[in-house]
Amino acid sequence: MYISRQLKQQNIAEYLLYMWQVEDLVRANGCDLEKIKHNVVDAYPSLTAEQKKELVQWYEDLIGMMHDEGVMQKGHLQINKNIIVWLTDLHLRLLRSPKFPYYSAAYYKALPFIVELRAKGAGKDVPELETCFDAMYGVLMLKLQKKEISEGTRKAVQVIGDLLAMLAGYYIKDKKGELDLE
Repeated sequence: MYISRQLKQQNIAEYLLYMWQVEDLVRANGCDLEKIKHNVVDAYPSLTAEQKKELVQWYEDLIGMMHDEGVMQKGHLQINKNIIVWLTDLHLRLLRSPKFPYYSAAYYKALPFIVELRAKGAGKDVPELETCFDAMYGVLMLKLQKKEISEGTRKAVQVIGDLLAMLAGYYIKDKKGELDLE
């Protein structure tokens, strides 16, 4: 919760990947609040009793949302899907604006990788940006499992990551009203 707050303000792309990790963490603990208290919350010994209580409440709320939205086994919470929608809207506005040629260039550099991922069955019916996040998350999971990542995958993720980092920067500017797309 504390990490998510900070990431949401600083880097929306990292925030989304973090929240996907949290969803999987909840699932890995069987969506059981007692297991989450023991395996997750208690792993933060520096938190005060009040902070731990707040963190437990956050996880309880997430479990409730996951249950209500039918994503206990797989999928993403609507609050996380909304971020993809917002980012997709900004992405399209940036591409339409002649003021952001570097963003367009980053997108067209990433596009062949996106097309390849979608052709391999990686969510043909999801937005392009979700495909990008799926790729980033997949590599993150491989790294956590200490599995081999091919050179081609590393290159693709670097290009996609550059695009998402640029988009995340524009997202912050847009939220502050500092982005002139006209």
